[in-house]
Amino acid sequence: MPTVLANVNDLLEKRVLEETGEYASTGGRKAKSIGINKSYCHAMGILITANHIEMVLVNLGDEIIKKDRIRLKFTAELSYCTEVAQKVKTFLEGEVAKDTLLGIGVAIPGIIDQKERIVLKSHALGIENYSLRFLEQVLEIPVYFENDANAAMLAEKKQKYPNAIYLSLNHTLGGAFCIDGKLFRGQNQKAGEFGHMILVPGGRKCYCGKSGCADAYCAASVLTQDNRQSLDAFMEKIESGDEKNLQTWNEYLDHLAVLISNLRMAYDMDIILGGDVGGVLSDYMIPLGEKVMAYNGFEHDVSYLKNCSYKKEASAVGAAKYFFTKHMVEL
Repeated sequence: MPTVLANVNDLLEKRVLEETGEYASTGGRKAKSIGINKSYCHAMGILITANHIEMVLVNLGDEIIKKDRIRLKFTAELSYCTEVAQKVKTFLEGEVAKDTLLGIGVAIPGIIDQKERIVLKSHALGIENYSLRFLEQVLEIPVYFENDANAAMLAEKKQKYPNAIYLSLNHTLGGAFCIDGKLFRGQNQKAGEFGHMILVPGGRKCYCGKSGCADAYCAASVLTQDNRQSLDAFMEKIESGDEKNLQTWNEYLDHLAVLISNLRMAYDMDIILGGDVGGVLSDYMIPLGEKVMAYNGFEHDVSYLKNCSYKKEASAVGAAKYFFTKHMVEL
């Protein structure tokens, strides 16, 4: 107990913790309740896509205190980096004291060499061996680069999901998984590329050049007709009972169920449904669960299927949260 009290007092002095109220009296002096000082520090997260940047400002309580999505077409030119830096400066203006901002996490759809600060390959952005060092330089504060699906996994609470797979069901299908609370990256930084597992041999053409990839059947682009309609518009048609879209939705859930069943058999861990489609699946977990169980004769429930914590900003939030983990270790 003396050690615990000493540590608590130390964290109170550093303002990492703060008194949040009092407990009811049990006869003596009322006990103080103590919790995280959410405003002790902040971190910013950015998600870069082909046509937008998404920005979030997160406090130590994992709360998004500001967010914005700006149309900005990605280019490999240096001018793109300076424009991103200007958008960041405008976004942060007047929001938090500079000394409370730990850094900026940048999530990118691609394979990243973090040590060398290079995007080895990104189909979504159309780049290979792209250096991130100039972007790091113009942002002027500590920067952390991460694959977008890995970043989405980091947005989830490690205490809740120490061992889990994250299925990022966005325009393209990405994935990540952690073991004992740590991201598993694989020998070549390619672990979690579930979108390019063959789901239907000889099936639909995937943007990677192969045929039958899971991405061609389970990515959000299947529902949005490659962005010719919004996902919200598609879901509205489902709710209105449109037969053509209902057929597309049922086929989508069938293929997703096969992918989920395969991943469960391979890894035997929780599967978090994230990304744009993951954000709308919470209302369809029963029909999806029924389809999954039809393909998996070893289990009689799908309690291992989880809905994501952040429906829209997961990658940006996860990239930002890296700095909280790093800072607490240093404390």
